[in-house]
Amino acid sequence: MTETDTQPNHPEIAAEALRAQDCDQLTEGIVAALKTVYDPEIPADIYELGLIYRVEIDDSHFVKIDMTLTAPGCPVAGEMPIWVENAVAAVPGVAGVEVKMVFDPPWDQSRMSDEARVALDMW
Repeated sequence: MTETDTQPNHPEIAAEALRAQDCDQLTEGIVAALKTVYDPEIPADIYELGLIYRVEIDDSHFVKIDMTLTAPGCPVAGEMPIWVENAVAAVPGVAGVEVKMVFDPPWDQSRMSDEARVALDMW
């Protein structure tokens, strides 16, 4: 089963063999958790910035996340994946989390949601 956020540039959240209700609750919790993580230099959360490329939930509720940074030399590059892992691990029902940093495709401003554009005054 696949749940996809309807807003542009948001990652597909794939859940295999989960009941629809479990999937919906986990998806909502994971997205809410991701929205609590901010790059300290940017006043928008990493989810709305488009830094989350993929979220996969397996049938045991283990979550795998592919994410990127606005720039490979970001000063919090070593810390941000830990922040993401901790935030998502705190979601009720999540069995564990693995965060993988990826840089392909490179992040650009087109990945930002309208909410992030408003927050950053980037119209």
